[in-house]
Amino acid sequence: MSAVAPGAFVLPADDRARSPLTGWTRAHWEAVGRRWLSRIEPYDSPGGALPRLPGRVTGDGERRESMETVGRSFLLAAPLIAGARGDEAEALTERYARALLAGTQPDGAESWPRGVTCRAPVTGVTNSIVEAANIAFGLYVSRDRLWERLTPAERRRIADWLRHHARLEVWHNNWQLFPAMAEGFLRSVGEDVSGCTGTRNVRRVESWYLEQGWYTDGPEHAIDHYNAWAIHPYLWAWYRMTGRTATADGARHLERLGAFAESWADTVAPDGSLLHVGRSLTYRSAALAALWCAEISGVNPLTPGATRRLASGVLARFTDAGVGVERPPDLGWYRPYEPIAQTYSGFGSPYLAGIGFLGLALDRDAPVWTAVEEPQPTEGGPRTRVMPSLGWLLRTQRDGIVRLVNHGSDHCEIPVEPTRADPDDPHYAKLGYSSHTAPGTAAGWTSNVDGHLALLDTGGRASHRGVIRAMRVQGPVAGSVHLPQIDGRLLPGCSVVSVSILEGDLELRAHLVRAPRPYPVREGGWAVADGAAPEASTDAKALTAAVSRADGLTSTVVGLHGWTGAATHAELDTNAMGPCSAVPVLTATAGTPATVLVSLHALTRAAPPPADLAAAVRVEIEGTAVRAHWSTGTHHTLDLAAFVPWDGVVPAPR
Repeated sequence: MSAVAPGAFVLPADDRARSPLTGWTRAHWEAVGRRWLSRIEPYDSPGGALPRLPGRVTGDGERRESMETVGRSFLLAAPLIAGARGDEAEALTERYARALLAGTQPDGAESWPRGVTCRAPVTGVTNSIVEAANIAFGLYVSRDRLWERLTPAERRRIADWLRHHARLEVWHNNWQLFPAMAEGFLRSVGEDVSGCTGTRNVRRVESWYLEQGWYTDGPEHAIDHYNAWAIHPYLWAWYRMTGRTATADGARHLERLGAFAESWADTVAPDGSLLHVGRSLTYRSAALAALWCAEISGVNPLTPGATRRLASGVLARFTDAGVGVERPPDLGWYRPYEPIAQTYSGFGSPYLAGIGFLGLALDRDAPVWTAVEEPQPTEGGPRTRVMPSLGWLLRTQRDGIVRLVNHGSDHCEIPVEPTRADPDDPHYAKLGYSSHTAPGTAAGWTSNVDGHLALLDTGGRASHRGVIRAMRVQGPVAGSVHLPQIDGRLLPGCSVVSVSILEGDLELRAHLVRAPRPYPVREGGWAVADGAAPEASTDAKALTAAVSRADGLTSTVVGLHGWTGAATHAELDTNAMGPCSAVPVLTATAGTPATVLVSLHALTRAAPPPADLAAAVRVEIEGTAVRAHWSTGTHHTLDLAAFVPWDGVVPAPR
């Protein structure tokens, strides 16, 4: 046996009797949590409130990033403190008590910036409101050990800082819950909450409910993991802190929380890979928070053994990739990769992942920590979840890959990056996402090849999807309408109707492109990324293109109607999954006044035999009607001009 280097991270031995699927137990979680927190110590400040980690600083300045580091790592420290026995967490409790007092000391050497109202023009730092919520959440979880040890004067100091942020107006999305969280904790400890609007804010968020436990993040089509790491956990904590769990509203939220735990579990592949969609993905394991909330409240539809198996699989997946092992969790996914992060994220942001350790607040004798592991839902065979109000189809494949068909989430009403000319974002604008691929970002978002049907201008620039104008989901068929745009300007006289049909692990995409003049068009499949260039193959005669990773993961497209060319597109440093990426591509020219284009898409762990794909489906086109005849015996018929009801208004041709 080789010697272990001093300071090297060594996990506890696997327990295959209790955890036959992952080997992980509570001891593994505690070891990883403490490792993450220990990565902060070399960069700590004298008072503990201003650690300066390596990495990016936003326009708000270094002090804000340090505040984030404390507030977000406290989300991890709090359950470790709450779930400890005896004096196991004494040093951790003292460390965070000291940091909170130093950061909230008015005009102190390490005081944090006080937040300002989220109204234009913004006059200061708004992110302090976020950290007030995180600190309130952590104080609630660890209250019996941390808050209770503080002196009355120390409590007043922290309460004053929280109350300032509880009274501020915020953006109309998940931010509504941040001042509510601060107010909720103040209520729970008998502090003054005059001037706070938490009840109003919570009602606003509750009004954004869609179905199956999911909310939109604001009054728009913004659906993502913020449900898991912000909306549900903060609603859960607010109802508990304000003593309203037993009210009609509180009971309704618990029902929604249980429904979310059930449907969200379908986004996690058996190997622990999370569905890669939406912003702030650098929060990683934070996506487990809502599942833990459901477990703590007794509304989790998963068994304790299946819950721990799923959660441990996710954390193990990131740990095996080295996240938080030798350095603090960084901006990225499995590897450091800043383009995955939005401009509001700095060096402390990734520690929000700590809220995904909430289960450690449960006693170590709780069933979720003692039960024998059981398979998670996506290990139960192939399945399709239909989510009409979200515009989503969620598919668990036979090979364990989870795929999302997206016809409902665009995040354009409140743009992720407001400085961009086009309001869409690569983590929302694609027709398809998966647990094993990521969209092109950085220069890959400029080229905009993968997961998208683009009209190309005379310079070869791709149009953007922009706002989803209308959507419809009916069984395994989902569709949407968009008006293509470039540089924030709609292409005159142009519209695109896109419809996806799921049949088993295959997806047929049919598009109706209307244009006043001929346009080159291009459609890309999933981008596959690796440490080395993916293998590419094309068959011009069969209109087939495929790209494969070394481990066999393969993205394939087949032109079925209207397409005239097949190719592959390679890029460097544009993908969170690896530095070398490639996309299979179909090309054609869209004529006037309308063109129907039909393609077959597959994402598989091994390259499918070309003959199998060729025989999988036969299509017939009559005008705008599409008939798909599958080799399984299933038949689909739809009219692209009528399937998605919309106003039909396009910008007038010039």
